[in-house]
Amino acid sequence: MKQYIRNYQFLKLQKLVIVSILIGFLSAFLGVALKKLTEYYEEIFAHQASINPLYYILFPIFGLSVIYFLREYLFKKKENKGIKEIFESTNSKSQNLPNYKISSHFINGLLTVIFGGSTGIEVSTVVASATIGSVAQRKQNVFKEYKTELICAGVAAGITALFSSPIAGILFALEVISRKVTRAFLISNLIAVLTAFGLIFILNEKPLFNVIITTWHLKAIPYFILLGILAAFVSVYLTRCVLFFKVQFSKIKTHYFKIIIGSSILSISLLLFPQLYGEGYHAIKALIVNPNETQLTLSILLTFIGILILKPIVTSATLVSGGDGGVFAPSLFIGAFLGLLVALVLNTYFSANVIPVNFIIIGMAAVLSASIHAPFTAIFLVCGLTNDYTLFFPILVVCLISKYTAKMIYPFTVYTYSPSLAK
Repeated sequence: MKQYIRNYQFLKLQKLVIVSILIGFLSAFLGVALKKLTEYYEEIFAHQASINPLYYILFPIFGLSVIYFLREYLFKKKENKGIKEIFESTNSKSQNLPNYKISSHFINGLLTVIFGGSTGIEVSTVVASATIGSVAQRKQNVFKEYKTELICAGVAAGITALFSSPIAGILFALEVISRKVTRAFLISNLIAVLTAFGLIFILNEKPLFNVIITTWHLKAIPYFILLGILAAFVSVYLTRCVLFFKVQFSKIKTHYFKIIIGSSILSISLLLFPQLYGEGYHAIKALIVNPNETQLTLSILLTFIGILILKPIVTSATLVSGGDGGVFAPSLFIGAFLGLLVALVLNTYFSANVIPVNFIIIGMAAVLSASIHAPFTAIFLVCGLTNDYTLFFPILVVCLISKYTAKMIYPFTVYTYSPSLAK
């Protein structure tokens, strides 16, 4: 009898290893494919819009309309709820992520961003790759109790593919989705992220941001702490914006009115600030080209303030009018602009002599940490984006400060909020 149990456990472990490799490969392949397609087409459409601003009006309404018709006639009239879909699945024995979620999030995430929707493909990738894990779990009865672990394996592999950071992948799955470690979690997630990392190594995927960080100074720590506190406030503003728009748009019964209102907000904002187009990574790349040479003028000050005010609004408008995405890319975008603005103000008015590029990178991590309440994910994700760990210690300090300050101001994220909890 003992031998039979041992054989069964070994067979189960064998199957878990094989399915984890499969989940890791498929999730990473999906993530890389979506990233490459989005980068390629977003650049084309954003360039066309910069030449002819009329496209800033046409693209958002066209993209959101196509997503609406696909949802109505192809994807069973089901709305994409983002990461909350994963929570609903992991918290229920009977509720699963249906197979079509892979294609619906892939297509809708792509269409949202390339046509100017001010969000990112991260959540689309996370839900699609979580569905790969869910489908694999359902195919074998032996994995009945490993539902959360295999969903997390898909999520971790998807994050690894997008940000070239296996540690960020596992930490996101742990901090945001699972919130507990089991032996099966460690085995499946480690194998999945190593498989994903192997694929992106073979494909020679480069870090998203090509930035040189040389050093940081102890005298800058008080300024980093200030940045962490400010990041907490803007992240809460982002969260409250998304939740406010959800409530207001839920009162509109005709979906096409939502599209018209949402795309109007988006179009006007894009005409004012083209940097808000799509994921915004192109704008971050422009910031880090030579931030030390940037001088704080009234024009730059007003532009940065306008972008920081409008980004949460256009992100919310994109999501509630049918766009696919979440707060990952918007948080990184807001953090980069906030970080550079703080550095420029300190250097111009207080002669602080801080290094602007450090504030851009730390700002990205701080706002992300505060927005999703996952500081360790934010640390390794941003270090993976730049392939540089020089700022690890200040990022760690600032991410913890921003998270706990944000929780003191407002205890929910867009993932954890529900009306019943807020009462």
